Amino acid sequence: MVLLTVFLIIKDKKSFLLMKPLNPKRLKQYIYALGASFIKLAQVLATRADFFTEDYLEELRDLHDDIPKMSKKDFDAVYKKAFGENRHFVTFLETPIASASIGQVHHAVLMNGTEVAVKLRRLNIEKVVNADIRILSLFNGLFKPLFSEYTKNSVEAVIAEFTDMIRKEVDLYAELLNLKKFIVTYPDSGIRFPTPYEKYCSSDALVMSFEHGYRFDDKKVLTRLNISIKDIMGKLIYFYTQQMLVKGFFHADPHPGNLLVTAEGELILLDFGMVKRISEYTRRSIIELIKSANERDFETYVRACKKLGIVAADAPDALLQEAAERMFDIFSDETLDAKSMQVLAFEVLNTVKAMPFKLPQEAIYIMRVSSIIEGLGTTYISNFNGIKDILPILKENLPKALGLDGRMLDQLKGEVMEIPMTYKKIKKIINSMSDDSLEIKLSRESIDYIRERSRIYYRPLAYGILTMITGFFIVFLGFEHSPLIGSMVFGAGLLKVIFTI
Repeated sequence: MVLLTVFLIIKDKKSFLLMKPLNPKRLKQYIYALGASFIKLAQVLATRADFFTEDYLEELRDLHDDIPKMSKKDFDAVYKKAFGENRHFVTFLETPIASASIGQVHHAVLMNGTEVAVKLRRLNIEKVVNADIRILSLFNGLFKPLFSEYTKNSVEAVIAEFTDMIRKEVDLYAELLNLKKFIVTYPDSGIRFPTPYEKYCSSDALVMSFEHGYRFDDKKVLTRLNISIKDIMGKLIYFYTQQMLVKGFFHADPHPGNLLVTAEGELILLDFGMVKRISEYTRRSIIELIKSANERDFETYVRACKKLGIVAADAPDALLQEAAERMFDIFSDETLDAKSMQVLAFEVLNTVKAMPFKLPQEAIYIMRVSSIIEGLGTTYISNFNGIKDILPILKENLPKALGLDGRMLDQLKGEVMEIPMTYKKIKKIINSMSDDSLEIKLSRESIDYIRERSRIYYRPLAYGILTMITGFFIVFLGFEHSPLIGSMVFGAGLLKVIFTI
């Protein structure tokens, strides 16, 4: 019922074979019942305002990755698999302090007295996840012919990205490598990361320093401690600007449970199972998107959307620019609270819902992170606007983001050195044109556009021809009135072909 509901919502249909979609609350209950993979997938889908209506999005955003702890039998099996008969801990609390879909976290103390957090992978979780992926792929295959080309691409991108991510997430050794990479990549970020104890780690267990702090969304405690929300939000936005637009290596799951704040106002980032990379091309396109949004240059904004592959190449620029302008008028109105902004934004989205939107695989977790951070900001600041806060940081780091910091001379030198090669390439192109052997490579966006236009043109033509053939055979079936019925069917097919051409 969950997958059927998702299909009906995306297709904006009331029913399918007399079956109706689950209401938002029931959908959430079913997702919880299905477990790990479907909870994770729903959290990704919660960023897709083009797929879901506001009432569904509200419930999906509220999905928490909290499920019951492992049974004693499963816990003993996993612990033995991870640590064998070796005695590594003075104490190890079997009751977890956190229990999620992939694993659960325990408090322990090493033999040398060091306080640690131990994350244990759920028993056979990788088999469960692989079975769930097969189910998703099967249903996607069944429903795929019913989607438009753009929706089909978006759904497949979500499933492909989700599949890649969750397969990595169930391997705790991969999470260890992510954590180590963060420590090396962001040594001066002002954000604290746990210290891993690698000799105790494996695919089934991750042992790291135990970090003390308060959840980012614990307003009561942070207010009592007199911690400046503005300062820690500024620090978080600065760090994510560095991750996503400068380094291209980012933590893709900054929900409140993974962000702790110490009594001194220091930010601690936890859980490195969901980590992604962004290509330089995508980073540059995002920078162009943010910059044009700030300057209210909607022509450039729409062009950047098309470069990112969010909007199809044939989408009408004028209508998109108008929608973008209305959207930014809403989000720049400081008299509106977050709820009012959301209501008005959905009204604008409904006007462009029929547009050929799609979502490249690379952009899925970028949207998820942006949505989570926006949510964290609005927890404390009613008219929080992340774009305004990102721009000063982006301007400061623009040379780094574009790869120009301290290397401009080297880059210029490289460009000069490449001039002879460029001349050779031009000469080769001219020669290829003269002997009719020139090959042209099309971008993925151009191929998608050609495929979609071909589908729109040839599908009714194929239906017309098929109807004509059906009519032809009906004529010779020999039952009463078959010549008349066959002729009418043939004529209907012929008209379809004529009007298509």
